[in-house]
Amino acid sequence: MYKYFLSICLFLVLQATWAQELNCEIIINAEQTGQSNQSVFRTLQRSLSDFVNQNTWTNREYEDQERINCSMFITINSFEGESFTGSIQIQSSRPVYGTSMITPVFNFNDEQFNFNYREYQPLNYSQNSYTGNLVSVISFYVYTIIGLDADTFMLNGGSEYFEEANRIVTTAQQGNSQGWRAADGSASRYRLNTDLLSNVFAAYRAALYSYHRLGLDVMHTDVKAGKIAIAESLENLETMSSRRANSLLMRTFFDSKADEIARVFSGGPTVPIGPVVETLNNIAPRYSKNWNALQ
Repeated sequence: MYKYFLSICLFLVLQATWAQELNCEIIINAEQTGQSNQSVFRTLQRSLSDFVNQNTWTNREYEDQERINCSMFITINSFEGESFTGSIQIQSSRPVYGTSMITPVFNFNDEQFNFNYREYQPLNYSQNSYTGNLVSVISFYVYTIIGLDADTFMLNGGSEYFEEANRIVTTAQQGNSQGWRAADGSASRYRLNTDLLSNVFAAYRAALYSYHRLGLDVMHTDVKAGKIAIAESLENLETMSSRRANSLLMRTFFDSKADEIARVFSGGPTVPIGPVVETLNNIAPRYSKNWNALQ
């Protein structure tokens, strides 16, 4: 009986280890507050790290090497009592198959971040209830990170996670904090989630898959084929951009990928570069310096 009980306990521990999806570094910068006592910020940083990295967010089993590497950099601009105002920068990446290369997937700066927090208060996510804006924002980005990562491995693989993020959007609206409604601007959490789930932007998610799985992941065996697949994914983004110019998803994509794209097409087997540069200048003119260096 004792051995049986021990085996069950070991199984549960292993299951918990496999199920943890993220390897997330969380940093809180409160220098702008001028507060000399940093205790509450250190406590918050530890609590958020435990909340993100030790919770089970999906029904999938993740082995340790499969955990998604990401970071959340929180800047606190001001606080009074238990009320905090600031911004949060979210980044995530994944390995490229057959190489030691790490490719960025998501890079997003959310400037509509305010929350209430009492030192040492427990942080718990509930699918069907609102427990505060801090938990809602962090949980929203957890599911967005997981969804985008899944999209890079399987076409539309992240849909269920974006749907979970959408439930957070709906539930969080009762808290009256910024970022959760259509009226909160073109760079809000509402807009990010709505666009990810919209058929209008299906080409963005298809490009995530083809760029990573059919492009980067095959370059260890066939560099030219990988480049061609990446070029084709950019052409598909151009078609989408012609209908929705300067969309949030397009800006987010190139904030993550501009430097990498320039590196991909800068060396190795050549592909016709003129059409690629023209496409890039059309859909991401902000990075024209990167593109023009490819000619």
